[in-house]
Parts: sequence; structure tokens; C-alpha cells
Amino acid sequence: MTKPGIPNEYALSTSCYGTRLRTIEDQAFAAVAMGFRRLELGLSDQPVPLNGFDDMKRETGLSVNSVVCGCLNPRSENMAGTKLASTDEDDRERAIISVRRHARLAQQFECPVVILRGVALEDEGLIREGTALHARLVKEGPEEEVHEAICEFVARVHREGQHQLEHLCRSIHTVATEFPDTHFVLEPGIHFTDLLSFHSMGLVLDDLARHNIRYWHDTGSVHLREVAGLPGQGQWLDTFASRMVGIHLNDATGTRTALPPGLGEVDFRLVQEYTPSAAERVVEIDSSHGRTEILAAVQFLVDRGF
Repeated sequence: MTKPGIPNEYALSTSCYGTRLRTIEDQAFAAVAMGFRRLELGLSDQPVPLNGFDDMKRETGLSVNSVVCGCLNPRSENMAGTKLASTDEDDRERAIISVRRHARLAQQFECPVVILRGVALEDEGLIREGTALHARLVKEGPEEEVHEAICEFVARVHREGQHQLEHLCRSIHTVATEFPDTHFVLEPGIHFTDLLSFHSMGLVLDDLARHNIRYWHDTGSVHLREVAGLPGQGQWLDTFASRMVGIHLNDATGTRTALPPGLGEVDFRLVQEYTPSAAERVVEIDSSHGRTEILAAVQFLVDRGF
């Protein structure tokens, strides 16, 4: 027997399906069967056609409240949206064009939020150094000396990445001006080599405050940063909760993320205390986990009053 769905107020990211379901209709009906009322259009190795969305919405009543920039393209290491801060003018323009496509899609689906996730660092020397530090963290564990080296590295990335941050702000200014009714939100990437560190996030949000650019939290990626000795869940949430629009709910260990909530080390009671009641809550876990794990994750969150 298939376990029945759990009626809930979470959204389900379509990235949870991977390549198992090949149409938006199949994804929608599967979400409804699990008790979800909303979908997020998330990243996928093989994005599904969206031409059946209107029929799906009419038949299921599902809505889409968030779109992750990049969901229209096959997942890659550097999604177009991560290049908004590129020092290469052509790369920046391609990234802006991609964000425009996603903003138009959001308008078509009456979706209020477009998520800009992660910003690619482009200094090859710093990237190599960051990769070596990550390997050291995995090998040696969260030792004090490793933490100190990573913190010093991230501070240097922030200092030396100012030119890229300026490009990022100008790129977001461009698309936010063109789509004033769309809420663009910034989400930190998974690696500490991403340009959007804790300090950088605050500066960018402050710089773009006139465009109402807001924050989107990710429990798993922030946990990985915390394991590396960087600001953790409490500090990110305490600082940015007042500007938070939504949250991706997934668990993590010291080396893995996108786990179903309840299978890792994230303190979801702490996260729940800080998360605004109006924030969109999106279950986003790796597609290697199926229906059983998704339902167990929902039950885990419900049991903790999330």
C-alpha cells in the first residue's frame, strides 16, 4: 500500500523529482498526492516542458510561488544566474537575459518570486585555493586551524571580489527596474568560494534596498558553511530574518547537503524560531530520495511545528 499524503502548507521543489517525472502535469499530480498545495520550479538535469501548466493549475489547484533562476535550462556547474557578477561583459549579458526569461515565466504563472542563487567567483587563483581548503576540511575535519584558514580566505574573497559585487548590483538593478512587480531574492550558494558570503550578502541587500531585493535562506548550504567555521544558521537568520521571503528546507552533514529534514545535523527548532510566519517554506531535497523520504521529511517538520 502507498502511504497517503500529508496535507501541508509547504511547497515542493520540482528538483526533488529529478528525471522521474517528465511533464509538469505528472509532477503536479504527484505533489497533490503527497499533500502539497504549491510547487516551486527548481533546478533539474532535464527541465520538463511547461506548456501544460494552465491545465495542471485548473485541474489540481496548485500554485507556483517561487522560481529558481536556471530552472529553464539543464543544471550545470555555473547556471546563467550565477554569472550576474561576471567580469566578462558577454557572460553578464547572457546571465541578465536568462533572468529576464525567468521573470517573464514568473509573470506568466502569476508567481511573485524569482530566486537568484549563488554568485560565481571568477579569480582562478582563489578558486584553486578554495578547492584545496575544502579538501583539507574534508581530510582533517573541523579543526581550529582549518577554520581559521577558511575564515581568512573568505575575508580575502570579499575584499578582492568588490569589483564583481559591483557588477552584481548593477545587473540586479537592471532586471529589477525592468520587472518592478517581480520580487527578486538572493540565496547564498552552497560553497564558501561563492561570492555571496555572510558579509557580502548584507552589503548587496543594503545597496539594492530601493528595489526591495530580499533574502532567501537555505538550511543545508548554510550548515555546510557553519561546519567550515563560518557564520551559521543562527547568525544568518538573526541578521536577515527581517528581510526573508522564503526558505529551502533540507538537511545536511559535514560533507553532504540536500538531505531530507531529519537525516542530518541541522537544528530545525532553531530555524523555526527565526523563520517569519509569512515566509514560503519549500521542501527541496536531492532527487535520489523518493516519495517515502519526502513524506517522512514533511512529518518531521510538522512534528516540530514548522
